[in-house]
This record gives sequence, C-alpha cells and structure tokens, in this order.
Amino acid sequence: TNEIVYKDYCDVSIAVASPAGLVVPVLRNTEKMSFADVEKSIANHAKNAREGKLALEDMAGGTFTISNGGVYGSLMSTPIINMPQSAILGMHNTKLRPVVNPSTGEIEARPMMYLALTYDHRLIDGREAATFLKGVAEKIGDPQRMLLEL
Repeated sequence: TNEIVYKDYCDVSIAVASPAGLVVPVLRNTEKMSFADVEKSIANHAKNAREGKLALEDMAGGTFTISNGGVYGSLMSTPIINMPQSAILGMHNTKLRPVVNPSTGEIEARPMMYLALTYDHRLIDGREAATFLKGVAEKIGDPQRMLLEL
C-alpha cells in the first residue's frame, strides 16, 4: 500500500551469517536496550542462525537494517532497503588509506571505513540522514565516547 505507518519503537534487523547464507533477524525494541543488551541479542541471534534455529517471526517486522559486509572483506556497496523498512546502513571493511593530515598537510595512512545509508526519501529528509550518518561515523571513530554515552 501507499500508507505510511509510524512506529513508536525501533526494531533493528541485523544481517548475520548462517550455513545457508545471510539472514536478517530482528532485535526488538532496541530503543530500550543498553549497548550490552544489543551485543547479547546480536550474539544470541547469530548463534541461533548458525544452528538453524531462527524462526520466520525472528526475521519479520524490522524498521531499519544494519549490514556489515566488511566482515567478509567488502570495501563498498549500495545497500538496498527491504520494504517496508525506512533505511539500511551498510558498513564496510576498514583498510589503511592515504589521507591528508589537516594539521600538517602531509599524506599519511589512516584506517578508513566506508559507510552507506540508503533511505526512503518519503520518510527521511536528506539533512537528517546525512546528520545521522555523520554521527555514526563519529561514534565508530571514537567508540569510547559511544560506550560512555558522551
């Protein structure tokens, strides 16, 4: 349908490996979870995926997906939204790349990870999407701040 349904919860789909390929189980009500709760839930879903214990209802109803092709060596891709979700974040492999140090103007090798956010423009304004993606990049670049919720 063309109806937009707003949710008051955030069920995040996470791509995990199974013997049959990637599956996308859903972490329910992540807005109420701590970072540790999210990690435990991902580990549990990954274990169930490896053991073939995921049910169809475990993979239905996500509002947003996170896919980390970087663990398989992917350097860059364009993630595709699984409708009716609003967006998908693609994370890629971290590799040393030449960058200019803004303080010295010298070229140096720095770890870089490409991120890609595909989103439904009918639901998400480009400015908010870019701001979100920048925030994700900052948190990945300084995970201590994220863990300390600074």
